[in-house]
Amino acid sequence: MTNLKGTELLRNPYLNKGTAFTEDERKKYELVGLLPNVIRTIDEQEHIIYERTKAFEDKLEKRNYLMNLYDTNKTLFYYVVGKHITEFLPVIYTPTIGDAVINYSKIYDTPKDAVFLSVDHPENIKESIKNSLKDLEEIKLIVVTDGEGVLGIGDWGIQGVDISIGKLAVYTVAAGVNPKNVLPIVIDSGTNNEALLNDSLYLGNKHKRITGEKYYDFIDKFVSIATEMFPEVLLHWEDFGRGNASAILEKYRDNVCTFNDDIQGTGVMMVSAMNAIAKATGIQVKDHKILVFGGGTAGVGVSDQILLEKVQSGLSEEEARKHFYLVDRFGLITEDMDDLTEGQKKYARAKGEFKKPLTNLAEIIDATKPSVLIGTSGVHGAFTEEAVRKMAQINKKPAIMPISNPTKLAEAKATDIIKWTDGRALVVTGSPSEPIEYNGVTYTIGQANNALLYPGLGLGIIVAKAKTVSNGMLSAAAFGIASLQDLSKLGASILPSVEKLREASKLVATAVVEQAIKEGLNRVEIGDAKKAVEDSIWEAIYK
Repeated sequence: MTNLKGTELLRNPYLNKGTAFTEDERKKYELVGLLPNVIRTIDEQEHIIYERTKAFEDKLEKRNYLMNLYDTNKTLFYYVVGKHITEFLPVIYTPTIGDAVINYSKIYDTPKDAVFLSVDHPENIKESIKNSLKDLEEIKLIVVTDGEGVLGIGDWGIQGVDISIGKLAVYTVAAGVNPKNVLPIVIDSGTNNEALLNDSLYLGNKHKRITGEKYYDFIDKFVSIATEMFPEVLLHWEDFGRGNASAILEKYRDNVCTFNDDIQGTGVMMVSAMNAIAKATGIQVKDHKILVFGGGTAGVGVSDQILLEKVQSGLSEEEARKHFYLVDRFGLITEDMDDLTEGQKKYARAKGEFKKPLTNLAEIIDATKPSVLIGTSGVHGAFTEEAVRKMAQINKKPAIMPISNPTKLAEAKATDIIKWTDGRALVVTGSPSEPIEYNGVTYTIGQANNALLYPGLGLGIIVAKAKTVSNGMLSAAAFGIASLQDLSKLGASILPSVEKLREASKLVATAVVEQAIKEGLNRVEIGDAKKAVEDSIWEAIYK
C-alpha cells in the first residue's frame, strides 16, 4: 500500500510498475489516462526491454539504457538483469563500469539515489544522509567510496560514485538484498587527477585530495553519524587509495560492522580458488608457495587472507609468511627497500636471501619456485611467455591467476596461459573469459568475480545483524561455495560460473550466519540459518 498517486507514483522507482498497473490499480491510484491502455505483465515488459538492449553494440550505451530503467522502475530493472545475469553483470558492473566512471561527469543525468558528501563540509553529513531517506526503509547496508583507487584505473574523484551504485546493484541481483535497505555514498575529498581538475564538466571538488588529519577526522565523523543513525548497518568500503583503505579498515574493524572488498573480498575469493586448487593438485592450501605480482592494496589483501587460511590450517604465522613472495614495480620486495607500506613490510624477504635483487618475473619464479602465481598489478602482459613456461616447468599443475580488472589491464590472457603450459595450468581471470579449445579439450575459465562472494557475505551479515565482521566469517564465506565446484573433469572451471550467482550467494550467506552464531556475533536470535537467509531475500516481483 502507498499514499502516492498519479504522476508522483509513476515517478517513484521503488513503486512504479509502468504499463503493468492493472485497471483496478489505475483507478485506485489516479493513473487513468496517465498510461497507455495496454496492460502488460512483468514478463512482457522484460521481453521488450531485453530486445531493445540488443540494439546497443556499445556496452556503455547498453549500461546507460539499463540504468535509465533503474531510475524509473527498480523492480523491472532487477527482474531484467536477474533473468540475464551472465550477459548483464559485466554491463552493469565490471568491466563496463570502468568506462561509466571515466565518463560520469559527461553523461550525468540523475544522482541514482547516491549521497554526495564533501570533505570540505563535515557539518552537512547528517543532513545529506537524512535527505536521501524519503523513499527508503531501514538502512542495513552502505557502500562508500572516495574514488581514489577505482578498479585498476586510478583516481577518478567523485566519479567513483558509480562504483557504490553498481556494487549495491550487484548485492541485490546476486543475493536479494532489498534495494530499499541500501545507500550508495561518495566522499568527495578532491582529486589528484589533473585531467579532472582541468575539465570544465567535472562535477567534483576542484582541488587536490585532502589528506592527513582533516581527511581522517571526516571519516571518523561519517562513521560516527552513520552508525548512530543506523546502529546495525554494514559499512562496505570500496575503491579507496591503498594507504587509506587499510588504515580505515584497521581502525574500525574491531568495533564496527565493516568490510573492505578490495582488501578482504578479493582475498576471500582467492581463498576459494586456493581451496579448489588444493583439490585439483592434491597439495593442501597450507603447503602452497604463493607469488603475488602487485604489492598494492589488493595484492597485500589477497596475501593476508590466504595467510589467515594457512594459519587456520595449522601453521604458525611466521611459518605461513615464509610461503609468500610479493613483487612490486621495483621487483621482489625485500626488507631493505625504501617506502614500503606496512602491508609490504609484513611480506618483505630478508635482504641477503637471494644473491642479487630480482626484477625479472621469470627469474623471480626460477629463484622462488612458487606453485601459485597471482596477478594484482594491473600491468597488461606482465605474465610473459617465459614466466608462464617457467611456472609449468616447476609445477605439474601450475596455478596462474591474472585477476586484474578490466581485461585490458590483465597480466595475461587465459588462452595464452593454456597454450604456454600445454593445457596443464589451473587458470583464474579477473574478467570473464570465453571457453578455450586446446588439443581436443574445452577449458572453462574460472572468474575471480567478487560477486560470487561479497553479496552473500553482506546478506549473511545483515541477517545475523553481526556486531563485527570476523576472520572466521570471511573464511566461512570462502568455503561457502565449495559445493558448487566440480573439479573431476579435465578443463573444469576452478570457480563457479556467474550463472550460479544466486545459488552461491545463498550458500555463502548461510555459512556466514552460522559462523556469526558460532562466534556469538549475532544480535538477533536465529534458529535455522538457512531459513533465516531465504526469508530475507527480496524478489523482483510487483507487489
